Parts: sequence; C-alpha cells; structure tokens
Amino acid sequence: MFARIASLGVTGLSGYEVQVETDISGGLPQFVLVGLPDSAVKESSERVRSAIKNLGYRWPASHVTVNLAPADVRKTGPVYDLPVFLGILAAQGLIPAPAPDQVFLGELGLDGTLRPVAGVLPMAMTAARAGATKLFVPAENAAEAAVAEGVEVYGARTAREVAQHLCGEAQLSPARSDGYTADGDWLGPDLADVRGQAQARRAMEVAAAGGHNLLMVGSPGTGKSMLAKRMPGILPPMTYEEALETTAIYSVAGLMRPGQGLMNHRPFRSPHHSVSAAAIAGGGSNARPGEVSLAHNGVLFLDELPEFARDTLEVLRQPLEDGKITVSRVHATAVYPCRFMLVAAMNPCKCGYLGHPTRECTCTPSAVERYRQRISGPLLDRIDLHVEAQPVEYDELAAEQGGESSTAVRARVVRARAIQQQRYAGLGVNCNAALPSGALRRFCRLTPAAERLLRGAFERMGYSARAYDRILRVARTIADLEGSATIETPHLSEALQYRSLDRKFGLR
Repeated sequence: MFARIASLGVTGLSGYEVQVETDISGGLPQFVLVGLPDSAVKESSERVRSAIKNLGYRWPASHVTVNLAPADVRKTGPVYDLPVFLGILAAQGLIPAPAPDQVFLGELGLDGTLRPVAGVLPMAMTAARAGATKLFVPAENAAEAAVAEGVEVYGARTAREVAQHLCGEAQLSPARSDGYTADGDWLGPDLADVRGQAQARRAMEVAAAGGHNLLMVGSPGTGKSMLAKRMPGILPPMTYEEALETTAIYSVAGLMRPGQGLMNHRPFRSPHHSVSAAAIAGGGSNARPGEVSLAHNGVLFLDELPEFARDTLEVLRQPLEDGKITVSRVHATAVYPCRFMLVAAMNPCKCGYLGHPTRECTCTPSAVERYRQRISGPLLDRIDLHVEAQPVEYDELAAEQGGESSTAVRARVVRARAIQQQRYAGLGVNCNAALPSGALRRFCRLTPAAERLLRGAFERMGYSARAYDRILRVARTIADLEGSATIETPHLSEALQYRSLDRKFGLR
C-alpha cells in the first residue's frame, strides 16, 4: 500500500517542494522515517501515532516507511506532521489519495489539533509558482498563507477536518487575504510628544527623506531613545513589495502573530547591547534571520552604541553597504535582505555629561578617549548624519504643545522620496542613500559656490572617500526637501554640519 502527499520546505526565504511518500508493507510493526530529517522531523512519528489513535483512526500493525523526497535536502521542523498523517491514512485506504496539486503542511498535537508553523508565506508562494491549486495549513497560518496569489488556501484546526474535507464529509472554507492598503496611518509614538530638540528633529527628517543612517550623541535624558522610536512614523508607508518581503522574513523567523496577514508598518528593532554577533547577523542550525534582517525596510536602533561588543558592531559593516547578508551554517546557507536604516545613540563620554551646561563630567581624558574608541572609524563612516542632542530647557518641557506631528513631517518625507523615485526610475534605486558612487556626479550637481565649499571642507577635515560620497548624498536629500534640482550652498552647508561631530568628538 502506497500514498504520495505533496508538501513544502523552506531554506532562507526560498521554499521548495517536498514529496511525502508512505509505504505500508508486511513485516514486524515498525515506523521508519528517511529523507535526511532533523530531530524535530524524526519525532513526528510519535506525534502522528498519537494523533491517529486519539482521532479514532487505525494505526497499521505493519512496517511503515515514510520518505521525504528529495532525499539530499535536509528537512527541518514539524511542518511534515500533517502530510505524514494523511499519507498513512491514504495508504490504508481510509481517505482518498489527494491530488498532486493539493499541498499540505502543519504540526500536529497529540490530540490531532493543528498548530502553526514558521515560514508559511515563502512556502505558499512556492506552491503557487509550482502550479498547486489548494494549500491546507493550520488555521492560525491561513491569513498569512492567503497573501500568496494564485493558490487557494484552506485553514483547519484539526487533522480530522482535513481528512473529512478530502472525504467530502465536511468542506472547509477557503481563507481570504486582507489585501494591502497603503493608507499611511501611523498609530505609534508621535513626534508631537517630543519637546525641544529642533536640530535632532531636523536630522531625523533628512535621514527619513533619504534613507540615511543617523547617530545621535547627547547626555542621558535628552530624548535620544524617544526620538528614535518615532522614526518609523515619519518614514513613507511600505509598498506592497516591501510588505511582502518583510512579512516573509518574519514568517521564516516564526514571529508572525496568529491570524496575521501582511505587515503594513515598518519594523523597529532595538536589541539590547548584550546581543551577540550571531543574533545580529543571523544563525542557528537552520540559518535563521538576525536583527539586521528583521529590521529590513525599517529601523534598527542601537542604544548606548559603545556598550555593544566590538565584534557585534563590526558585523554591521557589510550589511550596511550591500543591503543583504549571507548566513552560512553547517546544515544550511541562506541569503537574507537587510536594507534598513541604522539609528544609533550614545553618550559623549562614559558618565554621559561631557559638555553638559549644568552637570560636571567625572571622566578623565583617557577614559573619554577609550569610550569613543569602542566604535571603529569604518563603522562611523557608514553613518551619514551625526547630530548632537542638547539638554531640553524647562520652558520647552513645560510648553503645552510639542513640535510638529509625525503626520506633517511624513508628508514632506513622502514628497522628497517621490522626487527620488522619479529621478532614479529604471536604476533599481529608491532613495538617495542607495545611490551608487558612480552615479553621484550625474545626479548630485553642485553650484560653483557649493563646489568650492565642499573642496575647502574636504581639505581641512581630511574626510575619507566614503564620507565624501555620503556628504553628497545627504546634500542631495536636503535639496530634494527644498524642491531644488541642484545642490546649493545652504544644502551643502547643512550636510557638512551633520559631520561636525567628527571633529568635536573625535569620531572621524
């Protein structure tokens, strides 16, 4: 007796087809699972056995062999519980054999309930591309799977519901996708709550308008973290493609909420400074996405930047340049996108009060230098804007009204991004921060006065070639916010101002 059930697997963000072949033959009762399974897959035998008995079906008193093909690809996770369950029933003739274009996946509880699994969206998209017409998943994964176009998704709460559907006894209803709406509504923290900090707020607007990385330096209590948490609220709404990519990453990481469909808001990740380099980059036996990938199309916020381990910070250098990261492990290698905005915050010294107008710094000059040297020059070169957060005056704190709302700032950011998308149409570039160095001269036209200003600043400050490129990109963004086709002296002066901390704090 033989049955074949179609299923799926996932490596990184790529799904692949898996055939679950079940053979029941004479011999001593035994269950054998082959096809390069990991420990979680091997344990499916006990889950499936208990589910079959507890749902009132017959467990075969024969030799049962289950093969997960292709046999040269490692299978991970409990996703194959449901297809193994159905294969054993179909091989015994207890249910009709499903059609080849029907695909099944899901984890089984001992009582036959279906539990959600990770990576459903990439697998559903693979099923659609492979020509599958129906996909059966746990009910809590149905909204996520329904995002994939071209395949009909059925969510079930128990394995019995799937069996009854195949037998024609009780039909499951197809799940519907909520769809994508770029309504632009932001329900998170609002910039209007922030008092004072006009310079930092302006730097945030410039960073959001061009997709630039931002470093805020200031004493404790100046509102650096408060500002950073409001960055997603002034970024443009995600496009459908961005939402799909981000949702797929969170699906693989197992971070989707039950019943959640497309993610409509940009992610904000804020790992603690004790985080390891592997957690930032991604890893584990299955090469799962790390913080840089979970922040894809959103914001990665690193508070107390010098407190992070040096090797952890150095991991960021390549993702910041390439917008993708390759996670290689013994059993898996995956490539994840990681185009994120880096927002970092730090104190000017260890005690935090160097340069404070009312508090005295207790650090020695050597302690200040050691504190700043925890951050490498190459990493700081990749941060476009450096801004100082000043202590807030009492009158500003006591004011009844704060600054502009996130909605008002976002409107200007969206207009600037629209200019950039029109300018770079066909180049595969969606913001100034991603503009290749070879295209800077073409798109970052300077007036003669601005050219002289930049030459003088470059010679005096000794900027690196990377810093030079980033100054031009920031100046281009400031010009876009003003609606100017060329970069003029005021635009370049403001861009250079955002590198002034190179000299003041020795960050160059």
